[in-house]
Formats: sequence, structure tokens, C-alpha cells
Amino acid sequence: MPTPYLTPGITSLFAHGIFRITAAAPALSIANPAANAAASLRVIENSDADLILLPELGLTGYTCGDLFATDSLVRGAREALLKLAVKTRDRNAMIVVGLPLVVADSLMNCAAVLAGGHVCGVVPKSFLPNYREFYEARHFRAASTSDPPAILLAGVKVPFGTDLLFRWQDAVVGIEICEDLWTPVPPSAHQAMAGANILLNLSASNETIGKAAWRRDLVRSQSGRCIAAYAYSSSGPGESTSDLVFGGHCVIAENGHILDESRRVGDGLEPAQVSETSVTCDVDLQRLAHDRRVVGSFDDARTAKHLEFRMVDASLTEARRQGARDELRRYVDAHPFVPSEEVELEARCSEILSIQTAGLVKRLSRLPQATTLSIGVSGGLDSTLALLIAARACDAAGRPRQDICGMTMPGFGTTKQTRAQADQLLEAFGVHGECVDIRQLCLDTFRSLGHAPLGIKIDEGTTVESLQQELLRLPDDASDLTFENVQARTRTLLLMSRGFVLGTGDMSEQALGWSTYNADHMSMYNVNTSIPKTLVRFLVRYAADHLFEGKLSDLLHRIADTPISPELLPPTEEGTIRQSTESTIGPYELHDFFLFHFVRHGFGRDKILYLASQAEFSKKYSGDEMEATLDTFLKRFFHNQFKRNCVPDGPKVGTVSLSPRGDWRMPSDADADCFRGQNELPED
Repeated sequence: MPTPYLTPGITSLFAHGIFRITAAAPALSIANPAANAAASLRVIENSDADLILLPELGLTGYTCGDLFATDSLVRGAREALLKLAVKTRDRNAMIVVGLPLVVADSLMNCAAVLAGGHVCGVVPKSFLPNYREFYEARHFRAASTSDPPAILLAGVKVPFGTDLLFRWQDAVVGIEICEDLWTPVPPSAHQAMAGANILLNLSASNETIGKAAWRRDLVRSQSGRCIAAYAYSSSGPGESTSDLVFGGHCVIAENGHILDESRRVGDGLEPAQVSETSVTCDVDLQRLAHDRRVVGSFDDARTAKHLEFRMVDASLTEARRQGARDELRRYVDAHPFVPSEEVELEARCSEILSIQTAGLVKRLSRLPQATTLSIGVSGGLDSTLALLIAARACDAAGRPRQDICGMTMPGFGTTKQTRAQADQLLEAFGVHGECVDIRQLCLDTFRSLGHAPLGIKIDEGTTVESLQQELLRLPDDASDLTFENVQARTRTLLLMSRGFVLGTGDMSEQALGWSTYNADHMSMYNVNTSIPKTLVRFLVRYAADHLFEGKLSDLLHRIADTPISPELLPPTEEGTIRQSTESTIGPYELHDFFLFHFVRHGFGRDKILYLASQAEFSKKYSGDEMEATLDTFLKRFFHNQFKRNCVPDGPKVGTVSLSPRGDWRMPSDADADCFRGQNELPED
């Protein structure tokens, strides 16, 4: 496992808003509460979770039938509950267990919450299935408004009702039982509106063909609607098989995504292999809180009439909660913009290319038929992707590819490799190609400005060739911003003179301000505007593998392997790329990771570094490397908002976009210190 990043003074992952949940289906003995309590206790003792969820009627079994009418079973379940509470008093967890309880002379299907050796509250089931294979109304009464607000357990008054929520620091827990989730408006919807960020479901869901997928979709979708974590625990194969088989399906989801799920009967395992199932995941309460704040419709829904709830304090002490845990029990994707599964990645790439193409087709429809699409083609990744989209858009719009003017504009930093790749691209796509060597124009500009490029004095006798030779002898760390900007702006001037300019810059460059203002930062439409750098390479490779074949496919693969560079500084004496973007500003895979978690989730510096420490990147980075790169990201992100505030139109393709007209509205003059962890008060 990666070494976790922990800020000095922060001793555990809980400081990052992480809450651990175990959903389990213990081994079950039908109608034997003592044995079931013992099995539940074994699960509890083997879990280090903050919250442990057990199945519906787990202390008796769901399939007891008319045995539910016997005093022995009901009394045995009650006694087992109280003993389980005592035996778990030293556990650092909230425990939720299912059992039948007599309430006001009626038997009710209930969930009991245990914490610190006490029963904190009891929630009854709201909706009883009484159709097809289910006949719960034969045994139980559903919750009603006439239920008492509290019941006595061992002489202690315990809160009772469907209007209970349970608070433990930042966690607010709502509980529903099985069928409740299958209703048009589940109780968990009201619980979420009242503040619950963790929703639980104790269930006894039998296995029939296709039901597992339905169950999984319900859990996933309800977590998304409620912007909450949702944990589901269903009875296992220890239930009676007189007529039904239960699979022990346990699922944990967070805001529309399945974090993990257990194996179950029905997915290829034998019943003996799943006599006991469980799944443990860490949910991110900070992430949920951020999403609830920014999704305005969630707050709007609160204005509707909802049920009122009572809050039950189920807290354990901070010391008991902290423990010594630092290993994160959830997957942290090192490349959040790039799906890890090959099938999903291919589907994603196909969809993105379609969105980019559709956006440009629409824009073309509003331009005069004779308009030329002007693209600066460098032979690198970004311009290749833009050229690909332009060709597809012209095909879709019924326009000839000759309407595309692909301009190659070699400068002082252009290598033979990228120049050749650019020429080959233009030929392969069948577009109009044009080459303008910008070096003489740039040399004239240097003379006009009285500028010595990279410290090299020039005069009337200086030629392009003599300057190029001088440049080759410079050290690798040579730098001259004016030298770079003149080349970038000259290229844009030429492009703007040829027609409707299609931008090539990607979202990662926008985030870092890695573009020259009023040069490659500007165009008339940018198809790559919301594509991060880590994804561009995969899009080009996808096109090579699925859209083209032969020489063009091979060419696209070579381009995908080309180092990322603006090629504004001269190449080495060997003719290779001297100016590596990543060696200057840091790895794009780190920058894109930081961008995602800063913009999408609003996380702070320490949280981002912690998550980065738990991710498996393409190479190992030290804590110092990640800190330094994040500091670079934050400084550049804040310093370059003025560039993003005037970027051209372009299609949004993912959940993160930096468009100033929609997704990201930020003042150009914001101070980065607070976000870099520099929160100390200034000295007097």
C-alpha cells in the first residue's frame, strides 16, 4: 500500500472526513437468537469500521414464518439484543441490527442502533411487502403515526419511530428496512432532506433471476438522488430454503457510484462458500458535503414539505474513534479522468469524440459555407486531436475536408520528428496543407523590439540560420519568455488571417496557464477545451485502434508516444525536443489529479495530498514531490484565472470544466495562500 500523507498533528484518516462502514450478513441459524447474536458478535469483533450494518431480522432470521407469533422467539430476540449491546460496549462503532419487537401489543420489524453498550434508538419498517412470495403483514404491523415516541428496553426508555436520525460527529445516519427502498418515495429521501448523509438498509432480499442487478441499481441510484452514502445488507443463504434462496448481497454506494459489493449466491459461488458475506468501505463525508452545497436542486428540494426528525446522539469519544488506522478502504483513482477498465475507456473515448464532433458540427452550421477552418498543426497530441475532430465534423456536415487549412508553422524549437508527423497528418486526412516558416518573422520582431533572444545579440547581419546555430549551443536550462511569446503570437496571427480558427489547447493547459495570452490561449472555437491532458493521449490511441488503419493508425500511435512540449525553445544538438513541459511544471498525471479533486470536490491541500498518497500513479512520487507539484498547481491555477476568463467557446464533455460562462467562475485576483495551507495570522 502507498504510504499515507498525514499533515503534522493529524493522526488518522478520520481528519479527512472518512467514515468506515461494514455491511455484513453473518452465518445464520433459523429461529436461534442466541446463536445469531454470537455470529453477529464475531463479525463485529473482526471489523474496524465506524458503523456495522447487519441484515433485516438478523437476530431471528427472516424466514421464521409463524414462529414469529411465539413468545419464546420474540423474547429470545429481545434478550439477544440487550446482551449484544453489553458485549459491544467497548467497540468503537455504531452497530445496527434487525429483530422483531413488540410495540404497543403489535409485533414490528425493527432496526436497533447500538453504541457504547446502549440501545440508542429503534426504527420500525414503514412498508411491508405482502405480494407474491412475501407475506409480512401476516406477522408484522407497519409503522404508523400512532406509534409511541419511545419504548422500554430493560427498564430504559429508548427513542422509537421512523423519525429518528443518529448523529456521530459529521455522520448523520438514516435507516430504512428492505421494502422501504422499493417504494416510489423511500423514507431515505426524507432522511436525506433532514440531513442524513449515510443511509442504511437492513434487508432480506431473495435471489431470483435479474434481481441482483435491480437491487444494485436501486442502491446506486438512491445514493445519487440523495447525495449520500448508502449501505445495504441482505440475509444470506443461512435462511430457510423452503421456498426461497437468499444470497447475502451486501452493497455500499456513494453518490451514484458503487464503491464495493460482496459475492453472493447466484454469481457463481456455491452456498457453502458464502455462508457469511461482508463488504467494508470508507465513505467520504467531506465529498458528500461539498456536493450537497454545490448542487442547488438539493437545497431546493428541502423547501418541499418533508417529515420532521428527531436527532439521537450516538457519539463515541474522539479518542475511541481515532484509533491507529491510516489505510484507506476505498479505491482512489490515480487518473480520475481516464476509466481504468478497458471496455469503459473505449466507450468513454467514443462518446467524447462524438460530443466534440457534434459541437463543431453545430458551430459549422452557423458559419458561411465558404468559411475555412484554420488549425495550427504541430504534430503533437492536442493539435492531432483537433484535426481529427475537424475532419469528422466536415464529414458529418457534408463539407469537403479541403475546407480545413492545416497550417504548419515551424519555429526555432520545431524538431524534424514533429515536423514530419504534422506533414504526414495533413496528407493522411486529406486537408489543405500550408507551411509558413515563422523564424524570419520572429527575427524581424526581435530586431524591432531591440531584443536579444536568450541573450544572443542580433544585428542586421544576423540570419535565421546563424541564429539557429547559436541557439543550438545554449545550455538546457536556457529561458527567455519574450523569445517564446513572440513565436506563439506570430503563429496565432497567421492562423487568424486564414479563417475560422479552431483551438487546440486542452483543459490541463488552461488550469495551469500553460499557454501564451492572446496566442495559443485564443481561438474562435476550441474542441479540446474540457479534455484533460491525461485523456488526450487515450483519445488519439483510441482513434488509431478503432477509427483508422494502416499508415494513419501507425502515425497516430507514434504521435501518442511523442513527449509533450510547446517546442518554443530550440531542440538539442541531436535534434530532439529540449523543452519538456512536464520537466518544467511537473507531471500532468499529478496536475490532473489535483485539478479533479480541487474543482470537482472542493478539497483542501491536506485532503488532496492524502488521497494522492493512496493512489497508484504510473511512477512512485515522494511526499515532497507531490507537495511541490501541488504547490505549483495551486499557484499557477490562481495566477492564471485571467486567461481562463476569456477563453473561447467549446463543448463540455465531463463533470469538470473551466468554462467561465458555466462551470468555473472565479475572480482573477484571488489569493492562493489560504488554499496552499498558509493560514497563519500576519505578525504585528
